[in-house]
Amino acid sequence: MPLSLAQMRRNYTLNGLREEVALDDPLAMFRQWLQQARDTECAPVEANSMVLATVDPEGRPHCRVLLLKGLSDEGFTFFGNYQSDKGQQLAANPYAAMTFFWPGLERQVRIEGQVSRLDPALSDAYFDSRSMASRLGAWASPQSRPLADRTALEAMLADTIKRFVGQAVSRPQHWGGYCLRPERLEFWQGWADRLHDRLDYRLRDGLWKRSRLAP
Repeated sequence: MPLSLAQMRRNYTLNGLREEVALDDPLAMFRQWLQQARDTECAPVEANSMVLATVDPEGRPHCRVLLLKGLSDEGFTFFGNYQSDKGQQLAANPYAAMTFFWPGLERQVRIEGQVSRLDPALSDAYFDSRSMASRLGAWASPQSRPLADRTALEAMLADTIKRFVGQAVSRPQHWGGYCLRPERLEFWQGWADRLHDRLDYRLRDGLWKRSRLAP
């Protein structure tokens, strides 16, 4: 039987999102939703997974799934290779968007803002907390660059392991953290018959302004 994508739908019925229960501070509300996702999703450790969208110099968007690794009043923190496609796109256009989707709660959060590199000391601290295998991988992989085959990557890793025998594996300069400082957050709660709830927060003159958007 052929797959009918048009008939693949789910009627959302868990909760609504009313203004009287929404918080004035969208970062506090995000923390609340993230904690609830960690407590209820089937794989709580992945509740921090997100889609990160960047734009290349030709104006073409690019998306990939990453893990959120920090949240503070400054913004949302993630890490990666500065020389990767993602890193080069952020260097050319330091704006990005994030999307979190928690199907178990029928919720989505969209975040937009400007991105900057973290202080090197913060990147060092996070890098040192990673497993040895992950640290070696950051040195070995020329992220986003073409490879002849899997064997080529394994050879790079083997060479990296030999290089660091008996030495500490410190953070490479081409790898580190980013912070997205939010200017907009949208909280989406699924509702029946596609009449979803959407509360939109935008930063205006240092204050968050909230409005409701049509589904």
